[in-house]
Amino acid sequence: MVKFGYMLMTEQSGPRELVAHSAAAERAGFDFELISDHYSPWLKEQGHAAYAWSVLGAITQATERVELMTYVTAPIMRYHPAVVAQKAATVGLLSGDRFTLGLGSGENLNEHVVGAGWPSVTVRHEMLSEALEIIRSLLDGDLVNFTGKHYQVDSAKLWDLPQRRVPIATAISGERSIHRFAPASDAMIAIEPKAWFCPEWDSVARETGQRKIGQIAVAWDTDRDAAVQRAWEKMRWFAGGWKLNTELRSPAAFAAAARGVQPDDVAGGIPCGAAVEPIVAAARTFWEAGFTDVAISQIGVDKDPQGFFRFAETELLPALREAATGR
Repeated sequence: MVKFGYMLMTEQSGPRELVAHSAAAERAGFDFELISDHYSPWLKEQGHAAYAWSVLGAITQATERVELMTYVTAPIMRYHPAVVAQKAATVGLLSGDRFTLGLGSGENLNEHVVGAGWPSVTVRHEMLSEALEIIRSLLDGDLVNFTGKHYQVDSAKLWDLPQRRVPIATAISGERSIHRFAPASDAMIAIEPKAWFCPEWDSVARETGQRKIGQIAVAWDTDRDAAVQRAWEKMRWFAGGWKLNTELRSPAAFAAAARGVQPDDVAGGIPCGAAVEPIVAAARTFWEAGFTDVAISQIGVDKDPQGFFRFAETELLPALREAATGR
């Protein structure tokens, strides 16, 4: 059965609001919640970038049932892999074994802030491979000594581990990343519903039946024109595609790259307004491609949070579940 989640965007809401939204999403009936891990928003109009791990700590106490996941943390520059493992184990404990560690190779926007430059994608994948090895070993409870091309670890051990070993979900974008990361991961993350992603992952994964997690953006509003405008203001950056977006280093650079994007361009790729059917159609592309989990990211949720969560509870989630089960 397909699970449906809610995306907590640290780029568009403050930390207290994110915690409130997490509780509201649980009450509305979402199965899981994702949280982005950014140092900067993509655009200044988004206006926020709280520290995801502090927010997660609060969310573990504000929720009781939903699964939680980073979407995604880059354990390559801002964070040393050994520290990421410690954070993941702690959130696993605080949440009562509800946490999955979502990892990826990062964006220049967030990683350049430590002053170490921005490596090529080949180097970033090398770094993530080493990071995965370190993190897995620490989450397994091992005493870790590691000397690699990019990282060193000296006699590291996690002293507080949750009862359930924290699963690792890794973001992929193509064949090379699938073959590199699937054998070291417990679940797949992808932002595109390409039909060959899931079977390719399954062909090299360490276990069968692993989760595949995707995400769609929506701009819900009873006024469709307002929804389109808000989607353009906050999400026009996505039009450049991830190969370009991972290289840009500031909100100003994202704004410049999206200078020619018009509101109608954004509305063509993001469901806008109060209708359920376009959202179901967008989500359907993921489960028909074999994804097991689809998260919904509501653009500008702070405008009317209770309105969106009422819509999700009474209309959206029932429609999604009905469509996903084929009834």
